[in-house]
Amino acid sequence: MMRVDEGIASITFNRPQVLNALDIPMIEELVRNLQACAEEPSVSVVLLTGTGRGFCVGGDMKAAWEHIQAGGDPQAFFRTLLDHIHRAVMELRSMERPVIAAINGVVAGAGMSLAAACDLRIAAEGARFKQSFTSIGLVPLGGWTVTVAHFLGPSKAAELMMMDPVLEARQALDLGLVSEVVANGRLIERVMELTGQIAHRPKTAFASAKVLTSAALLPRLKEQMALERERFIYQAGTPDFLEGLTAFIEKREANF
Repeated sequence: MMRVDEGIASITFNRPQVLNALDIPMIEELVRNLQACAEEPSVSVVLLTGTGRGFCVGGDMKAAWEHIQAGGDPQAFFRTLLDHIHRAVMELRSMERPVIAAINGVVAGAGMSLAAACDLRIAAEGARFKQSFTSIGLVPLGGWTVTVAHFLGPSKAAELMMMDPVLEARQALDLGLVSEVVANGRLIERVMELTGQIAHRPKTAFASAKVLTSAALLPRLKEQMALERERFIYQAGTPDFLEGLTAFIEKREANF
């Protein structure tokens, strides 16, 4: 859902019952809202956050499981979802507006990719970060291997992909994944302070600055997301993924 107030556009993931896991309608709405922000002259800054205990935990694995159990093709399911997620990432990076992620809780999988595509990330003390993809037999998507790997460096990014640890907010700050960590009850207050300051600063200068900072990144991001798409769709058709997904649904250790 989205609202605009005094130049600040707030976009909120609103499926709290599943920690804001992404299904097709939700990611389509996100793309539409981002496009609307990019086209609306009154919008100076965009805020992205989630309701409930999660920011966004990535793709809806329960929906994927139900699709497969009904006889559906897992590769077709993820091809559609992935294409929408990649459109959202490109909107975030190409939009000539600053975008701030207010990370209120758990962020994992494609949720981490979306947060990394924002310009600033402010996390609540209780936020937790998890790569998640490889633990269920998939690979990162949404430009993760460009944006997150850029923040972490190749060695730490490889560690996250191989070991998939849960990072606390302070660890994410130390690694450069977030700009600031604030008390749980003060997250929105702090982010609104920042957005309020930005909203009253020169729009054209900020727009040009983002164009410049994105200029070197966007071609590489497009190229890498195409490769991520290819490998992700391949993995979605493997026995590893089926076992990883089944273990996730059954809340047990996977037996790869």
